[in-house]
Amino acid sequence: MMFCNQCEQTAKGTGCTVAGVCGKKPDVAALQDLLTYILRGLSGVALKAGDKGIVDSEVNRLIMEGLFVTLTNVNFDDEDIAVYINRVAQLRDALAAKLDENDRSELQKDPSYEFVPDQTLSGLVSQGEKVGHLGFAEDDPDIKSLKQLLVYGLRGVSAYGYHAFLLGQEDGEVHRFIQRAMTSLVDESLEMNDRLALVLECGQINLRAMELLDAGNTGNFGHPQPTPVNLGHRKGKCILVSGHDLIDLKELLVQTEGKGINIYTHGEMLPAHGYPELHKHPHLTGHFGTAWQNQKKEFAQFPGAILMTTNCIQEPQAGYFDNIFTTGPVGWPGVTYVENGAFEKVIEKALDMPGFASDEEGQTILTGFAHDAVLNVAPQVIEAVKSGDIKHFILVGGCDGAKAGRNYFTEIVEKSPADTVILTLGCGKYRFFDKELGDIGGIPRLLDIGQCNDAYSAVQIALALADAFECGVNDLPLSLVLSWYEQKAVAVLLSLLALDIKDIRLGPSLPAFVSPTVLKVLVDNFGVRPIGEAEADLQEILAG
Repeated sequence: MMFCNQCEQTAKGTGCTVAGVCGKKPDVAALQDLLTYILRGLSGVALKAGDKGIVDSEVNRLIMEGLFVTLTNVNFDDEDIAVYINRVAQLRDALAAKLDENDRSELQKDPSYEFVPDQTLSGLVSQGEKVGHLGFAEDDPDIKSLKQLLVYGLRGVSAYGYHAFLLGQEDGEVHRFIQRAMTSLVDESLEMNDRLALVLECGQINLRAMELLDAGNTGNFGHPQPTPVNLGHRKGKCILVSGHDLIDLKELLVQTEGKGINIYTHGEMLPAHGYPELHKHPHLTGHFGTAWQNQKKEFAQFPGAILMTTNCIQEPQAGYFDNIFTTGPVGWPGVTYVENGAFEKVIEKALDMPGFASDEEGQTILTGFAHDAVLNVAPQVIEAVKSGDIKHFILVGGCDGAKAGRNYFTEIVEKSPADTVILTLGCGKYRFFDKELGDIGGIPRLLDIGQCNDAYSAVQIALALADAFECGVNDLPLSLVLSWYEQKAVAVLLSLLALDIKDIRLGPSLPAFVSPTVLKVLVDNFGVRPIGEAEADLQEILAG
């Protein structure tokens, strides 16, 4: 029987045991557990080798990429995951051969170090079922909860680290922590406080991963600037780009130059329009689509090729359309994989498809309010706060999802008073990104900071405001209302806790993998609380 509880929509709020709500099948769940298990063994070898001054960059990146593969909605291709498992085993054994006998003997304390993958897919599935959920057994519910919180946080860190690596940004300390944290899962000497410290350290490391990604994005594409984006479309051939990796979008823009193909963003790619080096391409036309839960419908309506970059693909849309392509460690049966930026097949498909038959002017929205853009107008913002024109900032950000209850976040935005500024990031904003909220003295009331990883930008803005007002972040007229779905959101939450940011409202539901005792620690120390009724929460937020 499978078990998975890593996403917000997990069955009955406890765990998926028959099949994943996300579309994950039991065989895939077993293989992902097995991949996590053998990555632990490779992490132990890499950590020991690092102590001896032996650093293998291929191993470091494979551990990061392998953990990314296990993230919700990234790779449900059983044969592809099997390839990862065997590759991990090969690199583990090759690196272990460089260690002395004493080091190898010490590593044998963890059975994942000597694990030998079966040579058949069915055999690997059976091994995964025997290994069990996440590859470790734990009787103490609180220790198990903290281990799960750590693993899911590591998956989020690895996603951001992988995105950063594609842009030429990497930090050995991030790799080192991932490896140390993975090996800690079988360290019986660690008690609850030790494991809680590791969880918070994971949040600190995630800040570094997001900082690297921010440096990669701004270094390659310039600092985002406030930019109007049209939600309509132009007559002609077209390609829709969804996901996260801006480097894929940049390469596609270059390869489609002069071919008469319009490029549209979707989902988390909306912030791409704010980057000067991407915006300068005239065939980056606009944004198509609204909310995450409408992707299948939107994809069915799009008359061109669709490129999904790295993740954010849903099972219900995979396999239904022959015009979907993917990049990165994404793996879905029925979806064509694009390697090394070779977008010829994507372009050919776009030219074969009908495209839009006519022009349609749509609503114009604004994006591009990352830290550089906001801090450039910081004096104006500070003066508006001092004069009372701006009385409160509310960060309404995070993931979107299909489960009921997410209308709460739209209500918070719609019902916020006219002297309130809404900061937003992540795909959760598609519930309200097209709302007309007006401005306060020329400052838009709805500021789109960017993708989920641009939580780094939000942190920089908050720290700068705190510095300007000579107070702590928790003393600012700033409230955080966060929606979560998968493990990148877990990593971001841990980052906020590592910064000692308090009184975060989280929803639509609290994580199933957080035990009552661990939840009490988070409530007592950080004031983390579940969302309630939007109007009552808003009144409490503004009263504070």
